[in-house]
Amino acid sequence: QVQLVESGGGLVQAGGSLRLSCAASGGTFSSYTMAWFRQAPGKEREFVTAISRSAGSTYYGASVKGRFTISRDSAKNTVTLQMNILKPEDTAVYSCAAGTRGPGTSPAYYDYWGQGTQVTVSS
Repeated sequence: QVQLVESGGGLVQAGGSLRLSCAASGGTFSSYTMAWFRQAPGKEREFVTAISRSAGSTYYGASVKGRFTISRDSAKNTVTLQMNILKPEDTAVYSCAAGTRGPGTSPAYYDYWGQGTQVTVSS
């Protein structure tokens, strides 16, 4: 059983940056594809980004490509989401996910989820 704990959310002005972290425990980190999803009030969960087990491949949703960067540190069992040039429409709860399949853009690829961290971007 993998436990995922996100941190780093908060309030930021449009154009600013935030860095989210996800700490994994209870499993073999290198066995898991890692991803970030987000969900805004009244909207469906949205794929943000994913990184392969080896960190050799990364994938981004169209709305964040060029602004967000995902990375993973196998020594620390963490995955990081660097978010730049934030926009009000990036406001959402961001959740970290881990899975043994994929990477994929569907939540169905992921077996374990963190509790989420709130990101609010003011205009």
